[in-house]
Amino acid sequence: MKPSDSQPAQTLSQPRRIVIVGATSAIAEHCARLWIQDGAVDLMLIGRNDERLRRVADDLAVRSPASRIECLRADFSDDAAIERAVATACARGKPDVVLIAHGVLPDQAACQADLHACHNALAINGISPALFAEAFVSHMHSAGPASLVLIGSVAGDRGRQSNYVYGSAKGLLDRYAQGLRHRLALGRSSLKVILVKPGPTATPMTAHLVAQGQSLAPVEAVAQAISTGVAQGRAVIYAPGKWRIIMLVIRCLPSMIFHRLKI
Repeated sequence: MKPSDSQPAQTLSQPRRIVIVGATSAIAEHCARLWIQDGAVDLMLIGRNDERLRRVADDLAVRSPASRIECLRADFSDDAAIERAVATACARGKPDVVLIAHGVLPDQAACQADLHACHNALAINGISPALFAEAFVSHMHSAGPASLVLIGSVAGDRGRQSNYVYGSAKGLLDRYAQGLRHRLALGRSSLKVILVKPGPTATPMTAHLVAQGQSLAPVEAVAQAISTGVAQGRAVIYAPGKWRIIMLVIRCLPSMIFHRLKI
């Protein structure tokens, strides 16, 4: 079949450009594996640890020898470092997909007892991803169709005693994504802002939950839900999809009932 004359020249001659921030996270790594299955990509991996970045890059290079894979180490807690990392990632042109996937799962009790731990949890799970997103928007909002994907969490849908510090950071990303979509819609930008809300997922970050006997979603299934949702251009992706219903119920519980539940 002859390609449509209206198809952008880039899609005919150049691989998709994908940038992943927090590329050493399990969800991000599995998303990258899915994306390189579709063909060669121009992929930049941004993380905080050179050795772990190289391990991920080497694995992806074996899976897709035709792809161009670069690594960039950055300080995720420094505003100027974030700006420099984003400028480097966009230096060769606008990314088609940016996935911002970094974060940590803090201990709620530790955050309650130590303001420094609380501050760090709020910063790395909420403020830092929002700053990365804002920096990427300045390069992407007026440069044609693209997707900016933020990893949030179902924990951001309603504050709960078991993880409200982590949940409040992810709730920040929810409101940030809503406001950014509104701004881009008014500006008639073709940049799509996608918020992913995974439920508890089996990753190294949640290994202690598995040890406690909790049932967690396979990371492969969560990555597939993200890949499919990004391809469909959905604004919010619950992964797995059952969490959309679960969190709807939790959000709608009256406070007099909710405050009796130890969840």
